[in-house]
Amino acid sequence: SSFRGKTVMITGASRGIGKSIGLKLAKDGANIVVAAKTVTPHPKLPGTIYTAAEEMEKAGGKALACVVDVRDEASIQKCIDETIAKFGGIDILINNASAISLTNTDDTNMKRFDLMHSINARGTYLFTKLCLPHLRESASRGRNPHVLNISPPLAMEPQYFAGSVAYTMAKVGMSLCVLGMADEFKQDGIAVNALWPLTVIWTAAADMLFKDGKGDGSRHPEIMADAAHVVLSKSSASYTGKFAIDEEVLRAEGVDNFDKYDVHPGEFLIPDFMIDSTKYAVFN
Repeated sequence: SSFRGKTVMITGASRGIGKSIGLKLAKDGANIVVAAKTVTPHPKLPGTIYTAAEEMEKAGGKALACVVDVRDEASIQKCIDETIAKFGGIDILINNASAISLTNTDDTNMKRFDLMHSINARGTYLFTKLCLPHLRESASRGRNPHVLNISPPLAMEPQYFAGSVAYTMAKVGMSLCVLGMADEFKQDGIAVNALWPLTVIWTAAADMLFKDGKGDGSRHPEIMADAAHVVLSKSSASYTGKFAIDEEVLRAEGVDNFDKYDVHPGEFLIPDFMIDSTKYAVFN
């Protein structure tokens, strides 16, 4: 497959969507760098960088677990250096690490605001900046380099911001990186795209966020993994600056039955809150 021997750096890959994408690419023989901060098990969330790396290897890839704080330039650089020493390059960067707090202005303290901005917007910017020389090198060797940000389409509408201004600003910051960097890196042959789910995705983080723990109206993260696989397979010279939605990506590939992704097949689905649900048949 096209990912055999490719090196994929994934932030926040110890669980959820990041881990799911890693497993999908590992099955194709990719080298997966699990760049995340969970070294000892979290009391409420399963998985560490080491258990995730082990799963990547079982799936058929090679793996490197890196302890990374995306807020800390030295820690990112150390991870990049370890990656180059082990795998010899970086072909794909997936900026997935995010902090989320869906709180209104009254209820968002500045510590939480700073955390979301320093991880989501700044972390994405910094990780991309530091990987850039290696992505250029990948391009010069014809290895189809991609940056993929797990961030929403650019929709400047009040309903996506009100009630979660701090979080939405920080996520849209990741999407602004796509907008600008896709154009900036075009001459280098490096693709920069965003991918976002149509529906709520059921992960350990969602479980903690929504507290009922049933996954009603949600899909499994595998839909994001399958869509990421499609996006990352496209030519980095021509497919860039896109704000892709998981279901649309897969429909364009001929997928028309999405039941296998549903937590409870046949049930109503809940749109992701950054999605205009009136535009999609699945919600109407």
